[in-house]
Amino acid sequence: MCVYSYRFALYTDPGRVPYSYHPDIEDFSSPIHEIKRNGGDFRNCQKCSHYKPPRTHHCCICNRCVLRMDHHCVWMDNCIGRANYKFFFVFVVYAVIACIYSLCTVDTREDVGNYRRIHVISGLLLVPLILALALFLCWHIYLILRNKTTIEYLEGVIAMVLAEKGGQLYSHPYDIGAYENLIAILGPNIVYWLWPTSTHLDSGISFRTKFDKQMGLSLTTTH
Repeated sequence: MCVYSYRFALYTDPGRVPYSYHPDIEDFSSPIHEIKRNGGDFRNCQKCSHYKPPRTHHCCICNRCVLRMDHHCVWMDNCIGRANYKFFFVFVVYAVIACIYSLCTVDTREDVGNYRRIHVISGLLLVPLILALALFLCWHIYLILRNKTTIEYLEGVIAMVLAEKGGQLYSHPYDIGAYENLIAILGPNIVYWLWPTSTHLDSGISFRTKFDKQMGLSLTTTH
């Protein structure tokens, strides 16, 4: 399953911006629109010469914009984005499990000579690898529970500092609650959360926000 997930994460396109995409300010289904810090215009990519949907970023290595980009993975030579993020996460989960299983099966009691040395060295290498992968896994569990990408986390730190200087509080707009965040990333069926599937994914052009419920409540109150 580890190799299976790795292959999907490696060869799946992370998500391309449709050529026909254009932001619609009159789209009331999207209560917020991402704009540039300077000027207030809609976000557009000068390198790709098109508008960028929410949560989309340009990868200078792949030389293209990626929907809901998390990061560029050098170990996969591929961006991790909307379409392959779950594959990547599931791969990390099974990689941790595989390393722990390998460590538990290392037995040096009956080994002699070079075989004993090989097993000891393997065990010593597995320990830091497990710790590194476990920390990496915990980091992405945190991101999923907050419905953030690695890029959005870094941008959020800057936004939080700027908001505090202005006497305001910053809140990540795409955080719709821990369970809803899990469903958005891993799918609605908990049985398949650790199975490399992507049938639950939407277009990646628009996303639910915490303001959706507020908009619905205000509309209900108005009526």
